[in-house]
Parts: sequence; C-alpha cells; structure tokens
Amino acid sequence: MSDIHYVTAEGLEKLKAELAEMIAQRPVISRQIAEARDKGDLSENAEYDAAKEAQGLLEMKISKLQNKVATARVFDESRLNTEVVQMLNKVKIRALANNKIFEYTLVGESEANLREGKLAVTTPIGKALIGAHKGDVVEAATPSGVLKFEILDISL
Repeated sequence: MSDIHYVTAEGLEKLKAELAEMIAQRPVISRQIAEARDKGDLSENAEYDAAKEAQGLLEMKISKLQNKVATARVFDESRLNTEVVQMLNKVKIRALANNKIFEYTLVGESEANLREGKLAVTTPIGKALIGAHKGDVVEAATPSGVLKFEILDISL
C-alpha cells in the first residue's frame, strides 16, 4: 500500500471528481475499440491499436487516482496554529541569496500549484519549512544547490 498523503477536504473532493470523470470515459473508449475491431484485420488496424493504448493509459490513471483517494487523509484544520510551520499554514519567507520574498500555503502534493502560491510539503523547500518557527533560517537541498530562507511570518 502507498504512503498516506494529507489533503484538504476541497482537495479530496477534486480528486474524487477527477476519478469519476475518468471512470465515465471507460464506455467511450470501449466503443472506440469495438468500432475499430469491426473494421477488420486487427494486425494492420492503427485505429484499434490507438484505442487499446488509450484504454491502457486511462486504466493506469484511474488506478493511480483510486490509490490516491484510498490513501488520502483529510487534514484536521482545527489543529492548525501559527507557532510552527505545518501543512495548510501560509508562510512568508525571504530567500537569503537575493532577498526576494515569497508567500506560500503548504499543501499536499496533489493540491500543489505554484501559480496559486500552493507549495507541496514534499518539495525540498516544503520539507525544510515544516516544523520551523518564525525567525528561523532553514536550508533546503534543491537540485540547484542548498537554498537558505528566513521565515518572516506564519499565518492561517
């Protein structure tokens, strides 16, 4: 079984909706396979091969999503505080290398979206921030080297 991953209630609903949407695609792909099969010789039928490949990809995605939903645990937002950085906290940090200020909300991997300021707790920066306090300087080992950040603020 895969590791447990934490999500917000909203994030779990999005995962379930995405799963339902993919499951709804099964009959469509089955019809495409049946139509391609009806066209004759399967050994030279590119349409049949493409439909079978699409079915395989869809089933793989469905399986991954089912696993995510099964192992998801909704994070208890009533336990949030601003003493230490934890999931669902909004964290304002300053990169010590260039003094740029960033603000992220720490979320589960399936909800991460940097454009929306949502950083996964599983990223190197997310891992470095978890458990730290306001004023702490943390180091994140990234592929481009070690980055240092000062935690300026922790909020809900």
